[in-house]
Amino acid sequence: MSVKTNSWDNLFDVIVIGSGIGGLVTATQLAAKGAKVLVLESYIIPGGSAGYFERQGYRFDVGASMIFGLGSQGTTNLLTRALQAVDTSVDAIADPVQIHYHLPNNLNLKVERVYDKFLQNLAAYFPHEQIGIRRFYDECWQVFNCLNRIELLSLEEPRYLLRTFLQHPLACLGLLKYLPQNVGEVAQRYIKDPELLKFIDMECYCWSVVPAQMTPMINAGMVFSDRHYGGVNYPKGGVGQIAQKLAQGLEKAGGQIKYQAKVTKIITESRCAVGVQLTNGEIYRAKRVVSNATRWDTFEKLLPVEQLPTNEKNWQQNYQKSPSFLSLHMGVKQSVLPQGTECHHIILENWQDMTKPEGTLFVSIPTLLDPELAPEGYHIIHAFTPHWINDWQGLSASEYEAKKEEIAWCIIDRLEKIFPGLDAGLDYLEVGTPRTHRRFLGRDDGTYGPIPKRKLQGLLSMPFNRTAIKGLYCVGDSTFPGQGLNAVAFSGFACAHRIAADLGIKVRD
Repeated sequence: MSVKTNSWDNLFDVIVIGSGIGGLVTATQLAAKGAKVLVLESYIIPGGSAGYFERQGYRFDVGASMIFGLGSQGTTNLLTRALQAVDTSVDAIADPVQIHYHLPNNLNLKVERVYDKFLQNLAAYFPHEQIGIRRFYDECWQVFNCLNRIELLSLEEPRYLLRTFLQHPLACLGLLKYLPQNVGEVAQRYIKDPELLKFIDMECYCWSVVPAQMTPMINAGMVFSDRHYGGVNYPKGGVGQIAQKLAQGLEKAGGQIKYQAKVTKIITESRCAVGVQLTNGEIYRAKRVVSNATRWDTFEKLLPVEQLPTNEKNWQQNYQKSPSFLSLHMGVKQSVLPQGTECHHIILENWQDMTKPEGTLFVSIPTLLDPELAPEGYHIIHAFTPHWINDWQGLSASEYEAKKEEIAWCIIDRLEKIFPGLDAGLDYLEVGTPRTHRRFLGRDDGTYGPIPKRKLQGLLSMPFNRTAIKGLYCVGDSTFPGQGLNAVAFSGFACAHRIAADLGIKVRD
């Protein structure tokens, strides 16, 4: 392949590989500070798993529709703050219920936005654990209150750490206390009922993809409390609006974003990242390179795998790829949904199946919040469940389609118990597999992100943004603090702050 150097000025301060939310937040934060930034996106629109696609009058979210970080108060509303940095915003619709759980032994519970109402709902099922329930969730609030007092930037920047500690010593000490802790050990201090502990496992699994014993307390403190503080807020026009607005804001701030630009190589000179090469041979050079790809894609595909840094080898000893998902994107008649149906549901019939493929079923119905996403008289139902890519390899085209159809109808049968008449009211169905996620999102094996291989000490093993290769940074769910749109936005703020300091761009200390 011939190597082509871009004809226009191709030296940037920062190149960002991928336009997921973490990459976009990094790019917009730096562009807003005056840095010359280029984002390279392999697909035709920004957002990655926070993107969208349109079919027959429906606008489907690629991933989950349960969005944190669009609140208006405090410091944990990171998506709102990221949009504001480039003078833009999204209209958001408040969801009064985070999740409606449909769990074994008729544990049918709604997580209300009002905190005390949620505790009352849960204590009604476990009256003997009423005190323990409140103490556990109140301790989650302690974590959140510490986070919500400080500006969330790079923990790799000493001046920021010193300033933050001097301004908020108690909050910082509180976070240090919880940094090595996991949810399970905290929950067991207050709760003894085994089924209630299984419910706490599900409370963690539904966003961390691991049970409570392996879920960091810092992350749980954010999720379990922010749903009652900033709340779950759905962006009008779909989740894809967040990435669209960030991309527009990037360009208004002087940055650039190039679509259908697939990076195949991070160029290094003397063990320092100096640029990237695209599939068409074009080369772009920069003072700093940021990868919004997974760490497996970054260090085993974009860089020579035989040169894998020692600390990355060590990281892979602690973390593994989570499963991908099998997704059903459905358009259904309005009559399918009973009166009072909530937007988000989790369905599990047997506790032993929680972490198995097709065990836990996640359901989002975003048209209950924004009806304009579907034709009049219809709703969107997005149902998805964990699945491993190995189960979808080595199939012929006909076998692949047959397997998709078989599993899809098994899931529809399960949904029929909650939404009677779903089969008869089905207007549109599209099935995505781990192969689909790998193809369109560019994620190794279609993975949702890294999960611990074993019980670790909270977030202490999760890497920050800098890497062992000088000039190369990582951002997104493979970096501190992990998975979820608000979490990867945090990683974007941190990454931009660290790079700005490294480049000598004026930042708040």
